[in-house]
Amino acid sequence: MPVYEYEHTESSQCPLGDPFEWRQPMSAPRLTACPTCGRPVKRVVSLVAVSTPKTDSDLKSLGFTKLVRRDKGVYENVTATGGESRIWEVSKPETMPHLHKKIGD
Repeated sequence: MPVYEYEHTESSQCPLGDPFEWRQPMSAPRLTACPTCGRPVKRVVSLVAVSTPKTDSDLKSLGFTKLVRRDKGVYENVTATGGESRIWEVSKPETMPHLHKKIGD
């Protein structure tokens, strides 16, 4: 069952606090009144935790390609794998990363 966050719309000395969390099924309607004190409440958007890759090694293991500009028209592929060229020169298409091998339907 998910946990939803609510806050009182009027000042309240409710023991649940403000804001408060309430566990309820997804199919249940939103609360309009506090289950403890009966005062009006509204549901608020909670903060979520998002995990993103932090290192070049994390990106590489997830199949991403990271290019770092080294000069005009020259990029370093810091996540190069297998037979990929570490340096990509825009004027030399054969040095382009193998994106077709990493991108799928």
